[in-house]
Amino acid sequence: MNLPNTTERTPSEGRNHPAAPLGRRPIMVTWQALTGPRLESARLVLSESRIKASGRVVAARSGDHEAYNASFELSVGEDGVVSRLLLRSATAEDERQVSISRTEDGVWLVDRGRGAERSEFEGAVDVNVESSVLFNALPIRRLGLHRESGEHELPVVWVSLPDLSVRLVRERYRTVSLSDTGSVVSFARDESANDLTVDPDGLVIDYPGLASRV
Repeated sequence: MNLPNTTERTPSEGRNHPAAPLGRRPIMVTWQALTGPRLESARLVLSESRIKASGRVVAARSGDHEAYNASFELSVGEDGVVSRLLLRSATAEDERQVSISRTEDGVWLVDRGRGAERSEFEGAVDVNVESSVLFNALPIRRLGLHRESGEHELPVVWVSLPDLSVRLVRERYRTVSLSDTGSVVSFARDESANDLTVDPDGLVIDYPGLASRV
């Protein structure tokens, strides 16, 4: 099946869509991991597609992953496009930091304090962070997939934790069902796929196999 690679919203016909939340307000959200001792918590200010977020992921040692904590500051504009992400991570042995920003002409700047590296990342406008649930909301909200049915394959800037390596991935999002209380959006990357339950703001309530909101 060929999926459109586009940032345009795909309307569904003959359907009552969930109402868009109104107003700009701060909220706190927390997710607990389902596959290990890990928590994510963030303070968000939302208005339509805009997001300003500050949060943290804390993970104990589990399997191949060493214990770490990571903090982030995220800015997403009214167009739903990421403008800047600042990430810091710490393990017992090391501390790291990376700033990822996108210019108005679509160039990404990845700066680790030694001068910025430039890349277009195939036109990506979204960022995703390993083990984080929050960042799945970015394309869902930008494309309105929690309000109108749509299906998209997207280039995404991917950041690994805790090493903060940055690379391009491709992710697929598809509306499964719409509801005023909790829509479902299918999310796939590589060979894995999950149906995410999201609230009226497009924020994840349940991510099977990864985390759920508490």
